[in-house]
Amino acid sequence: MPQSIRDEILAVLLDRQPNYLSGEELSHKVGVSRAAIWKHMEELRAGGYEIEAKPRSGYRLVYRPDRVAPEEIYSHLQTKRFGREIQYQNHTPSTQIIAHQWAKEDAPEGAVVIADEQGDGKGRLGRVWHSPPRTGIWMSLILRPPIALQSASHLTILTSVGIKRGIERVTGLDIQIKWPNDLLIVGKKVCGVLTEIRGEQDCIHYAIIGIGMNVNTKKQDFPKEILDIATSLTIELGGDIHRATLIAAVLEELEECYERYLQEGFQTIQQEWESSAYKMNQMITVRTPQGNHTGILKGLYDTGALKLQVDQGTIAIYSAEIDIEKY
Repeated sequence: MPQSIRDEILAVLLDRQPNYLSGEELSHKVGVSRAAIWKHMEELRAGGYEIEAKPRSGYRLVYRPDRVAPEEIYSHLQTKRFGREIQYQNHTPSTQIIAHQWAKEDAPEGAVVIADEQGDGKGRLGRVWHSPPRTGIWMSLILRPPIALQSASHLTILTSVGIKRGIERVTGLDIQIKWPNDLLIVGKKVCGVLTEIRGEQDCIHYAIIGIGMNVNTKKQDFPKEILDIATSLTIELGGDIHRATLIAAVLEELEECYERYLQEGFQTIQQEWESSAYKMNQMITVRTPQGNHTGILKGLYDTGALKLQVDQGTIAIYSAEIDIEKY
């Protein structure tokens, strides 16, 4: 998606930060008049950016707010498709709802819906996802994978691997993946993935990958009932993180995982997932609709099902929960 003039101005200011850039040079770089530059500067200031203007020196970016608006993300993004088209909402009930509608209207693969606040964020099995305003990453990615419907679980797995890579790249924190859709730090949930599919038996029309991540969420922001099982990057890191930078890193890693999966198949993604799996080769209890199973987690089957070693042998678990508070 072509950058707007405002996006281009912001990208140039970010690149030149903390130095000044003359109005003439800025006008030349983005191809608009100096009067137009002034107008866009005022728009940026209205959006919370502090831009200093000094006679005979030019403009300088002094402060940038922690926003997840497109102009912030584009200035960091190095992808071919993922995140190249973004719908941004300051507040929405759920990014999933908007993404489904956009996908039905032929949104391109890699398009993203992102919000600063969700009023009705959802997790797996209809659970509520706590989404405090301007603290986390709440976004939905539209995919159109050329794969069979029975391979849809691969999408959640490769998404978890990509998110893990992105978080570790930006923060240096050690992230573990808990099957089927959670990312953990020291046993506490920091991110969840919700994959929703529309398709038929032989193909997927589109997939919506919902990502909810606790980034700058403070302890006091969490409901008391989940304090023992949830955490955030800022709690574990001891400092706030620029969310747009993190979003760009996650989208870049996700695109690489997705392209590799389409070209090489599931095996390499599977191996990377298993190397980061929570409780790998340890005893766990999983809760399924048919009852509980206790055994040793041995990894994944090619289908994406969990491989559990029990007394009778190795069994495949297709839908289950692992209670992190028990381990």
